Amino acid sequence: MIQKVTIVGLGLIGGSIAKSLRKSGLDLELWGIDNTEISRTALTEGSIDDVIGLDEISKSDIIFICTPLRATLEIMERIAPLVKKTTIITDVCGVKSVLRQKWISLKSDGFYVGGHPMTGKESGGYLNSDPLLFENSVYILTNEINNLPNKVELVKIIESLGARIKILDADTHDSIVSKVSHLPQIISVSLINAITKEDAKALDFAAGGFRDMTRIASSDFSVWEDVIISNREKILIEIDQLQKELDEVRELISSGKKSELRQKFELARKSRDEVPKNTKGFLTQLFDLFVFVTDEPGVISKISSALFEKNINIKDIELLKIREGTGGTFRISFESAEDSDSAKVIINKIGYEVKAAE
Repeated sequence: MIQKVTIVGLGLIGGSIAKSLRKSGLDLELWGIDNTEISRTALTEGSIDDVIGLDEISKSDIIFICTPLRATLEIMERIAPLVKKTTIITDVCGVKSVLRQKWISLKSDGFYVGGHPMTGKESGGYLNSDPLLFENSVYILTNEINNLPNKVELVKIIESLGARIKILDADTHDSIVSKVSHLPQIISVSLINAITKEDAKALDFAAGGFRDMTRIASSDFSVWEDVIISNREKILIEIDQLQKELDEVRELISSGKKSELRQKFELARKSRDEVPKNTKGFLTQLFDLFVFVTDEPGVISKISSALFEKNINIKDIELLKIREGTGGTFRISFESAEDSDSAKVIINKIGYEVKAAE
């Protein structure tokens, strides 16, 4: 039976695991390891039962290492000689092969299963952690779990987060995330840089589609630094494939071959429509409403107060355009489709025209 759970690193992911397990109803004792301020906050809020140090980690039945890749490798080294045979060690990093190889080299008694919850937010840290972060998300576990004697217990804990488990070998995982996570991150960064290098004012004309496409360019490099370097061989393969595709499209545009270009668009549309709509990705999707308001004092306060009274939280707000003396358009974003639908009704009732993003 897994009872003592230690979470090393109480940031966005680690804090969310703690909060979700606390609400799961499972009979677990939750321990946390982080700096004093964060640990004290998590303890005060009841997300964890106690704060321990790495030297006390041998008492754990399962250890979630929720730190960036470099720190995770270092923590593995420190705890390898301390853990018992029945202890499960897992992580949340975006690459798996390098961690699997590291654990094998340490010859520890503990049992390592790689983990990767495919969800997140633009803002990290414990203060942004959320017990619903993993709800309906994919949680990848490496196939070492198939050799785990108490596999059922680990599965029960991950599923209690609200996640759906997919089992992959480490190499396949790294290949997949290079396509659907690492390459999009690099494309987003490169697209922003390519445009602003020549004309920074072009961003003044960027609309919702451009903002959505480049949203992940806001990610902190410290999160990506070690992941990109560790998975660089697979990422380079995907960059080459993208470059080949861009060269083909460039040639079609240059030659004016509209029929072949149409086929590219049609193929992309069909493939895009096959992307699952009912699961979370690496960043939690936001649901936008466009609110058309008159030019009068207190508009934002009126809208936000009406939503606050119904316990609906605004995740983001942006003034898109305004006409002096007439009015303007706000984009207001919500965390769920349910919140967005409810907000639309509320904002309509207080007298404003609303349109949901398509």
